[in-house]
Amino acid sequence: MGRFSGFLVTLRQMGKPRLTTEYPKVKHDKPERLHGRHVLNRYEDGMEKCIGCELCAGVCPARCIYVRGADNPIDDPVSPGERYGFVYEINYLRCIHCDLCVEACPTEAITETKLFEFSFTNRSDAIYTKDQLLVDDAGRAQRLPWELWLGGEDDATSAWMRATSPSGASAYEGRVSWSGELGFGVRPPEHGQQPANPKPQDD
Repeated sequence: MGRFSGFLVTLRQMGKPRLTTEYPKVKHDKPERLHGRHVLNRYEDGMEKCIGCELCAGVCPARCIYVRGADNPIDDPVSPGERYGFVYEINYLRCIHCDLCVEACPTEAITETKLFEFSFTNRSDAIYTKDQLLVDDAGRAQRLPWELWLGGEDDATSAWMRATSPSGASAYEGRVSWSGELGFGVRPPEHGQQPANPKPQDD
């Protein structure tokens, strides 16, 4: 009887609902604020949000970000400020996806998608350049050959409640505190952690 007891476990599970999915054809929904692959955002008029201030590189504990700013050309500015990110690189062999770069950015230039399924066949592919990080004309992340994009992993790349943003205070709940993004416009205001219709408390 002992040799058949293991089969009983399998037989008991056969009638239960399936919990697995046909990965990678089907993916589970990811948390709204999952830390994934970065993108460099642009304003609705197409201008880059990065101003080359290097705050993201300075706060990075893994030293995986390299930024160099340059003065904006007077006749054809790249960003609304005086400077722009001339060089921007992220080394994903070092990145720990702590999201401190997103919190430090004063212009919401760098945010993270929900994509974490990417692998490299050589070390040079792991160093993402500005051209690879910058969103396209539709506001979407660049699809690189070694990344598994199946849908909306970059639908809400700026879905972050940052400690440095005014949305972190309850007094600002329901107010729009984010600038518009290329292809997505202005996203809805942050909501608090309380339910939409809180239950009245008994006296």
